[in-house]
Amino acid sequence: MSTLAALLRLARISNLPTIWSNVLAASVLAGGMRPASLALALAAMSALYTGGMVLNDAFDRDIDRRERPDRPLPSGAVTPSAAFTVGGGLVAAGVLLLSAFGVESAVAGAALAGLILIYDVWHKGNPVSPVLMGLCRALVYVGTAVAAGAALSAPVLGAALALLFYVAGITQAAKGGAFQSPATSWPALLLAFPVAVAVMTGDATLPLLLLSTLAAGAVGRAIAWLTSGVPRDREAAVGLLIASIALMDAVVAGAHGSLGIAVVCVALFALTLMLQRYVAGT
Repeated sequence: MSTLAALLRLARISNLPTIWSNVLAASVLAGGMRPASLALALAAMSALYTGGMVLNDAFDRDIDRRERPDRPLPSGAVTPSAAFTVGGGLVAAGVLLLSAFGVESAVAGAALAGLILIYDVWHKGNPVSPVLMGLCRALVYVGTAVAAGAALSAPVLGAALALLFYVAGITQAAKGGAFQSPATSWPALLLAFPVAVAVMTGDATLPLLLLSTLAAGAVGRAIAWLTSGVPRDREAAVGLLIASIALMDAVVAGAHGSLGIAVVCVALFALTLMLQRYVAGT
């Protein structure tokens, strides 16, 4: 495996389209962004995400050496110094790009970078790690809205909170034992939040109904896999739930009158699933 291919694997590059859908949906809630500004926001959030993923494996290298020796760092495909340099450089670049929008965006970027680092350093054995992961995604919405010069309105904060719950649900679902009994199936409530919030706050239209049905169907399929208790099914379920972040963004965009962006988000969902065939999403 080449160093570049190994770094792409560390960066979970297959999941990157879900960051793009986050930015697109947040831009709809913010009232739209000019193409140049939107491109800059996409680049900034992409750098923060990929940098955070690389650093995650860099900090987990000792655990992976015992549990997943085939990962790029334990296998020697990437050195720890290279991972820290690339990951740290990408996170710094993301903050710098957001700073181009002004002081408030710089603060939002620094807050996101800080949360990413806290999660990467302290997620193993941390009972609030699902919340930290969810906060990181929620700040993509908030940071994009701030970059667009929009106020942090109820729709923006509501969608960000819903995404927080959804991602926390994914993180919880990824743990062994989830969905093996009624008592361990409570993450389903978290996974339902984005659709519920969008439907309650948006305009009731046929496209919104179709988008909501698609998103709910994907989550339902993932839950069905999780109930099997088979590790391979759980990995497939988590990958599908991650890809479905883009469907949640499609629902948000559709609920607020942007069917075009919603369709793009659905396409990004499909792209994520396709890329996950080549680069594992987890």
